[in-house]
Amino acid sequence: MIDFKRLFLLLLGFAGIALLMSSCKSKERSRTTGMEYNNPDNGGFEVAKTKNQITGPGLVLIEGGTFVMGATEENPFYQWDNQPRRVTVSSFYMDETEVSNLDYQEYIYWLNRVYGENYPSVVQNALPDTLVWIDKLSYNEPLVETYFRHPSYKDYPVVGVNWLQANDYAKWRSDRVNEQLLIDAGYLDYDPDQKDDNNFNTEAYLAGQYEGLVKEGKQDLNKEGTGTRNVRFEDGILLPDYRLPTEAEWEYAAYGLVGNTLYNRVVERKTYPWNGEAVRTDETKYYGSFVANFKRGSGDYMGVAGDLNDGASLPAPVFSYWPNDYGLYNMAGNVSEWTLDVYRPLSHQDVADFNPFRGTVVKVIKTDMDGHVTPKDSLGRIEYTEIDESKITNRDNFRKANNINYKDGDYQSGIQVGSDWTAGPDGENTTSKMYDYGKTSLITDKSRVVKGGSWKDGVYFLSPGVRRFMDEDKSSATVGFRCAMNRVGSPAGNGR
Repeated sequence: MIDFKRLFLLLLGFAGIALLMSSCKSKERSRTTGMEYNNPDNGGFEVAKTKNQITGPGLVLIEGGTFVMGATEENPFYQWDNQPRRVTVSSFYMDETEVSNLDYQEYIYWLNRVYGENYPSVVQNALPDTLVWIDKLSYNEPLVETYFRHPSYKDYPVVGVNWLQANDYAKWRSDRVNEQLLIDAGYLDYDPDQKDDNNFNTEAYLAGQYEGLVKEGKQDLNKEGTGTRNVRFEDGILLPDYRLPTEAEWEYAAYGLVGNTLYNRVVERKTYPWNGEAVRTDETKYYGSFVANFKRGSGDYMGVAGDLNDGASLPAPVFSYWPNDYGLYNMAGNVSEWTLDVYRPLSHQDVADFNPFRGTVVKVIKTDMDGHVTPKDSLGRIEYTEIDESKITNRDNFRKANNINYKDGDYQSGIQVGSDWTAGPDGENTTSKMYDYGKTSLITDKSRVVKGGSWKDGVYFLSPGVRRFMDEDKSSATVGFRCAMNRVGSPAGNGR
């Protein structure tokens, strides 16, 4: 007797296999032209397979969302620069820890190996300022020699690095990570003989101005090509740049509200990166231990011998204490951290409510009269220049290349309108008119936002909402940094 049900299922299975095999053989076609993608016979227009962005070394994914940015408690200094406001931050990546001395030593070593012989100033300009440890009435001289160099401190956060140096480190790190990705993919091989302008730089490689030791090369489907080509950014192999986080990103990541979310609402707003108002843990095994490295009170940086409270008189190793709900360490205490933003007291009122940021300067790759990328410089870097403002006069979204002062420091934001406001073309650089540096203010276009408390700060500064600022060319024994990276594609990750 024939089992028709079983026969039907069997035939259905064969049909599915046949369909699967035929679909594997067929290539994806354009919905616009009907032509096959990645076919050298019709011109070789290439479309990379959709890829989920990999997580770069040291990073964790910060799933974005909305939150209330700004003060969580009364400001004891009576400053009104932190008005709470609801904003949305896109998903991004952030370093699990602060950049350590070891991380920065690797950077200095590479600079010295590549530029040290002919461009020693490049190395000197990147070195952290170890003199930040000097205190006129304190014996900190040994730290000048030991903190950055001694292996006992290798896992401690690097300090004495200014904002400009931190940005240079982030760019260097981007190039090294992308170089390693191309090596892992088999397109390049290690080149220990990189020197001066002959070193891997992501922009120079993409512009065809760096070849390196080609191992296999990427197949070029354009028959007019040479058979192989450099990897393009469209291939999905290279990562976006490492960079400093924006103020909004840093604050959002520090709170870790992902652990306080229930059915599309935040059930408990945080004052610190942990729940509650206490700075000690209630875990049974570690009951009463401090959860951050900060100054408990006047003259108390570490507690009493035999019962140290936070266990660190100076910065602590970067993996110390408990991480927040995103898995980030030391988002309160240890060292304060640089962010990307230019500081203005009223930024929270002015900036957009989606990815808020003050500091936009629109730059493009420098090209010649024919539109070709100009040759890389003596250090192997592609040059950027501010976009020509004559080409953007008809735009609606921006009219100037430099938007640092928009609504707070430019001509339009001035109360008085007169000749004294025309400091530059169209009165564009009038910050000094609004903020009288050295007399009534310390704010300039070089002022950058610093977030988070440090080992030398009281508990008030442990709240991620607190804002401070420092000139971008200055450094401190209490300020370090960590890197971030844009998230492309799905904001939730894992292909969701």
